[in-house]
Amino acid sequence: MLGAFLVIYLVTLIGNAIIIATIFLVQSLHIPMYMSLQNLSIVDLYFSTAITPEMLVVLTVERATISFRCCFAQMYFILLFGGAECFLLGSMACDHFADICHPLSYPVIVNKRVFMELAIFSWVSGIMVATVQTTWVFSFPFCGSKEINHLFCETPPVLELACADTFLFEIYAFTGTVLIILTPFLLILLSYIRILFAILKMSSTTGRQKAFSTCASYLTSVTLFYGTASMTYLQPKSRYSLTTKTLMSLAYTLLTPLLNPLIYSLKNNEMKRAVVKLWRRKVVFHTV
Repeated sequence: MLGAFLVIYLVTLIGNAIIIATIFLVQSLHIPMYMSLQNLSIVDLYFSTAITPEMLVVLTVERATISFRCCFAQMYFILLFGGAECFLLGSMACDHFADICHPLSYPVIVNKRVFMELAIFSWVSGIMVATVQTTWVFSFPFCGSKEINHLFCETPPVLELACADTFLFEIYAFTGTVLIILTPFLLILLSYIRILFAILKMSSTTGRQKAFSTCASYLTSVTLFYGTASMTYLQPKSRYSLTTKTLMSLAYTLLTPLLNPLIYSLKNNEMKRAVVKLWRRKVVFHTV
């Protein structure tokens, strides 16, 4: 298991780093669509880094410990990058909708100013969620063994150690999950329903099949991320088994950052051409 998680982490780092570097270095990709992908890769890279190294230590050492401050920091960054990703995926769905359903108006609807506003909103929202939720959780008194039955410091397992009334926090967590996770997810579903209707009107069978394949990939990724995240945070003190909780957390914290580069970027023909062109220019030509 340790080896598998290490490979997943390394592939995640390499895949997202390639996308970030390619979009930064290739001038033709400096448009809102690809800059959104770059933002998503930055979030995924840091999201995975906030979790996996410490988790690998836990799996390596039989009885690993983490300090109060490190646990606070890890939870903070999980919430920050997780919240930012929720809104980024929602804004990207709107971008795809505008690109496919209103191609002539797309440059006006999604310009650099709109991209900047959506990106800032996503990051600021993530920071606000992380600040409020982490501070609130760690304001509770903790008692008992103070052992977290989890691979990393996530809100639900830490909250189980609190020996105080957490009813108000659970109401906040439920409301926050609906607003931060389910609302963007519904926006994505509505966008892709409209996109699917637009695809059905295409005259080319090959074009329809390609578009359906792309939409299916996107929806698989977002369903995995939003579905498991909402199941984790809708009930902070849920009665799921330890194995179920761990699998749900791993699904949205490890698999999504791994899959996103493949689904959103490396299946894109223009992105693939840019990666190959950059590889030839920076690596092949320098070694000849």
